[in-house]
Amino acid sequence: MKFILFWVILNLPCALAYDPNYIHDITPPYLVYLKSDYLPCTGVLIHPLWVITASTCNLLNLKVVLGVTKPSNPTEEDVQVVGYSKMINHPYFSITSIENNLMLIKLERYIEVNDYVKLVSLPQEPPSENTMCMVSTWAYNICDISKDPDSLQNVNISVISKTDCHNAYKSYDITQSMLCLGIVPGRRRSCKEVSAAPAVCNGILQGILAFTDGCVLRADVGIYTRIFNYVPWIENTIQNN
Repeated sequence: MKFILFWVILNLPCALAYDPNYIHDITPPYLVYLKSDYLPCTGVLIHPLWVITASTCNLLNLKVVLGVTKPSNPTEEDVQVVGYSKMINHPYFSITSIENNLMLIKLERYIEVNDYVKLVSLPQEPPSENTMCMVSTWAYNICDISKDPDSLQNVNISVISKTDCHNAYKSYDITQSMLCLGIVPGRRRSCKEVSAAPAVCNGILQGILAFTDGCVLRADVGIYTRIFNYVPWIENTIQNN
């Protein structure tokens, strides 16, 4: 009996890889599930023909899934699945850096905008410090990445200063093209969550998660690509493609 209890305690962080206190099962209509032969990613619908995500989500045999709450449920209704025709990385992205970690995905057809699938707006100005934002992604409630995740969660966290972000990540150069959100100091307790979580502040897309060594769904500090800095590139890419 003692051995069983000891095993459960050892494996508890793994079994509880998400926090049930956060809001879940409410899919923001702009949230996109990017399914691949490797690991999934999160994307954001910014145009009926375009999704934005991180460059590190350039994945094999990608399928774009919209309007989904539980990717592990193949019978879910109101879901749209579409392929893509182009993936366009930011021209200055490098796999050796977390800067410029953005990619645009052109869908193979226009999606249907409805109650379950909607666009999110791009920023006209950057968010100020202490702005409250909603970060959304999927998590695994067991340590099993062989299947799709089954827990969608949204957590409200605020923008922190460049100084506080640097204190959380002393080995990283926090540039003007980055945005940091979370609780200072971050709790740094890892979990299994889908990469490239978006930060939407007052209905505006302000960040795409580029790096964290903790768990953003527990409000650990994450470094996000600051979308405001890339609006000209986004708009020009869409216009020219």
